[in-house]
Parts: sequence; structure tokens; C-alpha cells
Amino acid sequence: MPTISSRGAHMPPSPIRKLVPYAEAAKKRGTKVYHLNIGQPDIITPPSIMDAVKHTDIKVLEYSHSAGFEHYRKKLVEYYGRNDIYVNHNQIIVTTGGSEAILFAIMSCLDAGDEIIIPEPFYANYNGFSTSAGVTVVPIPSTIDEGFALPSIDAFEKAVTSRTKAIMICNPNNPTGYLYSQQELDVLKDICLRHDLFLFSDEAYREFCYDGRKHISALSLEGLEQHAILLDTISKRYSACGGRIGAFVTKNQQVLDTVMKFAQARLSPPTFAQILGEAAVDLPSDYFDEVHAEYTSRRDLLVKRLQAMPGVKCPLPGGAFYAIAQLPVKDSEKFCQWLLEDFSYNGATVMMAPAAGFYATKGQGLTEVRLAYVLNTEEINGAMDCLAEALKQYKN
Repeated sequence: MPTISSRGAHMPPSPIRKLVPYAEAAKKRGTKVYHLNIGQPDIITPPSIMDAVKHTDIKVLEYSHSAGFEHYRKKLVEYYGRNDIYVNHNQIIVTTGGSEAILFAIMSCLDAGDEIIIPEPFYANYNGFSTSAGVTVVPIPSTIDEGFALPSIDAFEKAVTSRTKAIMICNPNNPTGYLYSQQELDVLKDICLRHDLFLFSDEAYREFCYDGRKHISALSLEGLEQHAILLDTISKRYSACGGRIGAFVTKNQQVLDTVMKFAQARLSPPTFAQILGEAAVDLPSDYFDEVHAEYTSRRDLLVKRLQAMPGVKCPLPGGAFYAIAQLPVKDSEKFCQWLLEDFSYNGATVMMAPAAGFYATKGQGLTEVRLAYVLNTEEINGAMDCLAEALKQYKN
């Protein structure tokens, strides 16, 4: 019997989706499931950008340029300029979701056996893409007690070896919601310059920053132009996760030329999603005002409810729409599975992502869960009612 590849055998499963069968079984039993496990917003995708796709008069659905339509890339230049990121359209390669941008970065800049440093907990697919490329993830722990702030310079220095080629960050962070400061980004810049490393910056949640704080892009760091690579997507920004359109942005021409070879191998990014993304650039300037206010109220409610539960610890996220909470349980994965298999409260239960799957260090995050506040406040209250009752019952 043929065997699968070693690469496939070592590919990590998604910590976000592994409990899906239990959720499906709960629904078949008639239990309502509050989905706080996945970053799928319930915000309505802007009708105007959907209309741009519906009203397109295309006679032949052709390939686009492998880098994406030039007119879309020029619109993205406008968008980035409004966010203090100054590039030209030839420094942008449109990708099939932010996921492909991450994969292109790893495949273009690192060889099998090389190392990439990532503060943990981190977006689980960074590990998956690194595994598929034969790249070793070197985690540096951030802690819930420090609100998941950037680890110390010493921690980075100790992690750098002759095989280190890059540092990866997500800013604002998935799964912690942490928003990096100018000072922290300057620390990363100094480390990258000192050791000649790439800085991969996943900025999918750029628009979601709270408490008057502003997002700072890696591409705006002076002196880091040849090291910084911006990885982007429209999925969260416009609540268009199914569009699967993203962007790879850098000023490093050698990297762009290399990524283009991978882009040509997959032919072109999807046409209709590019049309949608281009229309999104022209959304009214106040579009995010209401969205931002909604997520702020959700964040505040979720964290308030969590912090009121005995034994629960949850720092206030500065961005994105995720929070990590430490629960008074020994194994959050068993607890999350129990919630779906054996628990209901008023005919409902809650689904969360066990946080251990966001750590590369074994044994870390066992008592933590990630919650995505992508439901409205009424639903969040319902979910928190379930969680509070579940913790009482589980304790006994």
C-alpha cells in the first residue's frame, strides 16, 4: 500500500477546526452553538462591493496578470498611501488570500532547514506553512501575565542562529489581539538589521485598533525597506473571508522577482475577488467608523464578562477581534470538547479554540482558549452565560 509523505504526516491539524465534528453533532441534537472559535465576522459584506461583482459585464472569464490586475494594484497603492504605506503598484503582488502571501514569503525567502522566529502564541497556519516548506519554527513565548507583549530583546538574541532567516509577526495579533507599539517595532527593526533578517508582517487586522491607538506598518519603518515584507488580505477588513484575495507587498526587488515565479506557477489570483477588492478601496471614508464601534463594544462586553468569572484571566486586546482567556481547567481541549459533547444551557453551548494549538512549545497554552468576538452583543452575552454555567458544572 502506498504511503503518504513525511511532510503530510507532520502537517499540523487546525486547532480552530478540529472540534467541528463535535459541533456538527451538537447541532444535530438540536443544541444551538455559539461560534467563538473562528474569525468569521457576522458583519455584512458591504453591498456596494458585492454589486461590483454582480454587475460586471464579462464575456470571457480570462486569467489576470500573475501579479493581479494592474488597475487593482494601482487602487491598492491609493489604499496603502492612506495608511502611511508608500509603495508603487509594481511592489504589490495580488495573492489568493493572505494565506498564499504567507506561503509565498516562506517559500521565497527561506530554504528547507532554515529557521523562522515567531512570538507565540501565533496564528496556527504559520506553523503549517513552515512545515510544508521544511522550515523550522523557533517560538519565543509571550505571556498572558504581560498581556502578550513582545518578548524581550534577549529572548530574540538567544533564539537567533546561523540558520535564522526571518522573524514573523501578526500586528494586530491573531490569536491574542495584542497591538505592537512603535517602540516594539523599533526593537524588531534593530534585530533584523543587526542579523540581516527578513521581517514578515501579517497586517490582516490593520483597521481594528482600539482605545485611540494607531496601527504602524513594518513597511513604514525607516531603514527596513529591504527587509520588510507586508502580508495582507481583504478577508477581515471587509468581512469578505470567502473572497480569498490578499497581497504580498515589499520594496525588495529580488524578493518580488522570486515571488513572481511562484505567482506565475499558480497562474493568476481570482478575477471576481479582485473586482470586489478594487471596489472596496472606494468605500466611503467613514465605512469603518460603525464597524470599529461595533467591535469595540463586543470586545468590552466579552472581556468584562470573562473577567467577572471566578478563576478566569483575560487581558484587554488592543486590536483585531480575538482574545485569549485562561480558564480554571487543566486541559482546555478536553473542556472545549465536553462543551460540545455533554453540555448545554438553555438549549445552547459555546465553541472556542483551545489555545495549545497556537503554541509551538509543547505544554504551553493548555489552560487557555482563544475567543473571536465576531458575534453581536446579544449572542456574546448568550455565549458567556453558557461559559459561566459550564465552568461551574465542570468544576464539579
